[in-house]
Amino acid sequence: MLDGYNLRMVHRPRRVPADLSPNRLAEARAKIGEVPYDLTVSNPTACGLAYPENLLAPLADPRGLTYGPDTRGPLTTRRAVAAGYARWGAVPDPDRIVLTASTSEAYSFLFKLFCDAGDAVLVPAPSYPLFDHLASLDGIDAVPYDLDGDLGWRIDFSAFEGAAPQVRAVVVVHPNNPTGSFVHPFDRGGLVALCRERNWALIADEVFLPYPLDGGPGEETSFVDTRDCLCCTLGGLSKSLGLPQLKLAWIAVAGPDELVRPTLDGLDYIVDAYLSVSTPVALAAPELLARAGPVRNAIADRCRSNLATFQTLVAEHPELTLPPVGGGWSAVLRVPSVVDEVTLCLELLERHGVGVYPGSFFGFANGAWLVVSLLPESEIFAAGVREMLGFLGETISRR
Repeated sequence: MLDGYNLRMVHRPRRVPADLSPNRLAEARAKIGEVPYDLTVSNPTACGLAYPENLLAPLADPRGLTYGPDTRGPLTTRRAVAAGYARWGAVPDPDRIVLTASTSEAYSFLFKLFCDAGDAVLVPAPSYPLFDHLASLDGIDAVPYDLDGDLGWRIDFSAFEGAAPQVRAVVVVHPNNPTGSFVHPFDRGGLVALCRERNWALIADEVFLPYPLDGGPGEETSFVDTRDCLCCTLGGLSKSLGLPQLKLAWIAVAGPDELVRPTLDGLDYIVDAYLSVSTPVALAAPELLARAGPVRNAIADRCRSNLATFQTLVAEHPELTLPPVGGGWSAVLRVPSVVDEVTLCLELLERHGVGVYPGSFFGFANGAWLVVSLLPESEIFAAGVREMLGFLGETISRR
């Protein structure tokens, strides 16, 4: 059917990278197949965690047989989402909550709402590698601002001084992935003031907020009660329930009424064009959230246990540094910068069967870093960390 059709002539816009070939680590993993000690896993459903057998029973709600689209999502679901913020002392208005199919989609909707093509959003570095892709797909730029590792990953406000006029929003991740750092209350105040002054929107990603580990200043607060600037707080079932396959997230809009109203009107318009939220999942969400405690506790216990193991084992290697992990599912390990991160990761993978990420994937600017997931089963995690630390110790001693 495609005879004579020159596929090379199909236009590919700059939103999609010209080179989609896998990187060296991805190629190595494909050759190896199953990785014996995979310390990159971020899927909680693949980590041997016990889920209640009837957890998904609410998806059988017969109301899901009737399609009655609601732009912001069922009010009962939005009320349940709002009630979940009580643990952080906040009570958002359910009418200011908009459901989406994922936090990635939530970002895309907000980028569409706040930015024209060629505009920019400020994003933390180090943090999610996904920001660059999401921004590019919406025809905008993701401009990094630094988090200072020597100061506990505090925000470097000097990055905002020369911000381009095309900037429309600032993203914070609270707690950050992968550093686990919470936004310090003093930094939060500075960001809110800056956004108010420059008419920027503040986008707060709090998907890992239910998982405090070492804790730290800011762990007991949410951005959902921000009053002095426009703030859109993101959350979702992927992390809060440990079920990424259910595809339900939300945007909670806060701030001055004169800014919140047009923001919600704009989101209504965008969401109505897609209507991507699954009705059965949305209807089941209140009961799912009510049942989330055991799963969330199991994930938190696993991460705390693995972090304690990591801290104990790293203490035997003074040449390595494991900073405190405020919250989330990851930890970062600093190694002497004389060692190349990607080469280390490749050798760990190919010679020792240990999968970890290089810090460069997450935008670490200073030094050499490795990123490790805290989700794997405890025995696999401990064995993988021992293998990794032994290899690092030998490698560094030879340099």
